[in-house]
Amino acid sequence: MKWITSKNKKTIVALIILIVIIAGLLDIKYKGLLYQLMSNFI
Repeated sequence: MKWITSKNKKTIVALIILIVIIAGLLDIKYKGLLYQLMSNFI
């Protein structure tokens, strides 16, 4: 894992955050599991 520099780590973290945001938006759009869990709290 030493080949991963700090620049690459930032890129990987940014990519993961982006994937989570996109997945969340798609989930809400198609009323998936996350949407159902959220509707219970709101």
